[in-house]
Amino acid sequence: MADNYEKEIKTALQKNDQALAAKKAKMYLDKMNNILVNIAITGEGGAGKSTLVNALRGIRNVTEGAAPTGVVETTMKPTEYLYPEHANIRIWDLPGVGTTKFKAAKYLKKVGFEKYDFFIIVSNDRFRENDAKLAKEIQKMKKKFYFVRSKIDNSINSQKEDNPNVQEEEVLNIIRNYCTKELKRLGFESPKIFLVYGLRLHLYEFEGLRTTLMEELPEHQRDALLLALPITSLEAIEQKKKTLEKKIIWFTVTSTAAAAAPVPGLPEAVNVGIIMGFTVDCAVSLGLTPKLLRKLSELSGVPLDDLKAETKSPLAAVEITKDLMLKVLKKSSPFIAATALQGGATFVPVLGIPFAMIISGVTTYQALTYILNSLADDAQSVFLKAWG
Repeated sequence: MADNYEKEIKTALQKNDQALAAKKAKMYLDKMNNILVNIAITGEGGAGKSTLVNALRGIRNVTEGAAPTGVVETTMKPTEYLYPEHANIRIWDLPGVGTTKFKAAKYLKKVGFEKYDFFIIVSNDRFRENDAKLAKEIQKMKKKFYFVRSKIDNSINSQKEDNPNVQEEEVLNIIRNYCTKELKRLGFESPKIFLVYGLRLHLYEFEGLRTTLMEELPEHQRDALLLALPITSLEAIEQKKKTLEKKIIWFTVTSTAAAAAPVPGLPEAVNVGIIMGFTVDCAVSLGLTPKLLRKLSELSGVPLDDLKAETKSPLAAVEITKDLMLKVLKKSSPFIAATALQGGATFVPVLGIPFAMIISGVTTYQALTYILNSLADDAQSVFLKAWG
């Protein structure tokens, strides 16, 4: 998808048609911001599906709008849950496989299998015949599925009660081997199994699941999902940063033809509206808005003020307004201007085109890069304070 837009933008810039290049860049950004990803969470009743739904959305089970949880099956029909900050990402809590009278094929038809991009099959002890039948039907339909063994904390605590000296990794290996053996018996030669604790996704093997999804999803869906998922590792922050870096190019090209009133105290090329839009994207994806920091405080148990104290950027942990954006840009504009002139900035490549063709974008490019780097640094500090 990106390749076609890149070719069109290069052609427009080579013809010195900055307006067309900016229009194409904005079209691409709008398209990417609306990429749909539908995730199905299924398995037997009481396996911990709803807790995983909530964890993937970065909220606690008791948070308003959370999927209801309980010791018995609480989901009687497919229920859609949106990411509040990423409405294009939908998680579907499906009825437990063992609670329906339908066979696997009819079950998938009943829940509308065609709309889901991939399935996560959850079990809180061992994977059973119903799970295997469901996975095989999904396989026939040429869709991806992943086995998640939930409530790992309960298993570890139970083992430690019997043997206080047992090592956590030893317990994980026992569980993993047992699940693998069961699934092989049920007909899966190399099953992908991830051991997860829904209330603490940064522990155990959620990172393995995230990495696998990033490898196997189409690029456009991968980027959309990556920016929405809660931060569970420093590596996740780095991947979010790289994905946001790709957006900088498109925001920069958009800025070259965007109408913007001159702002006293700022370089003429700075487009405050575009910079503000990108800054909001970064703060949301990196979990640095006031709302997302409150959620992280609730999940981690670390006081909100302690998390806020880890931020250094004036654009973190605050509501981003135009007035604030202007204040920050005016304060940092000497830095931006100096950086833009270093090393002959007229040859900084954007989509393979020298910046000489879109020189008005140089300052915007440098501003966006500076903002992303500072917010990514804050996200790392906040993560280590919350979970380190």
